[in-house]
Amino acid sequence: MYAVLETGGAQFKVQEGEKIQVPLLAAQEGDKLKLDKVLLIVEGGKSWIGTPYLENVAIEAEVTKNGKLPKIIVYKKKKRREYRRTRGHRQDFTELLISRIPTPQKGS
Repeated sequence: MYAVLETGGAQFKVQEGEKIQVPLLAAQEGDKLKLDKVLLIVEGGKSWIGTPYLENVAIEAEVTKNGKLPKIIVYKKKKRREYRRTRGHRQDFTELLISRIPTPQKGS
């Protein structure tokens, strides 16, 4: 069984027991979240597709870590113009442990 959910402006394919890193959420470590922007759930041969989201379905997840990704160096240069710029950037993230993906009811 797997699901596709949306959070932080990006879509993620998840399975139960899997850890994923998503853009920073306003949650502390140990918090339990319900992610309700579920686009798709597939179980065996059955699939439920939202328009755009499935109604009355929320994936349960637990926040395991908040942190920053490794630094990315952004370097710009224009030849023969004496133009050089170096910038560094570290993106914040939240790591989630997917604990439960519910099966939609017949009415959903």
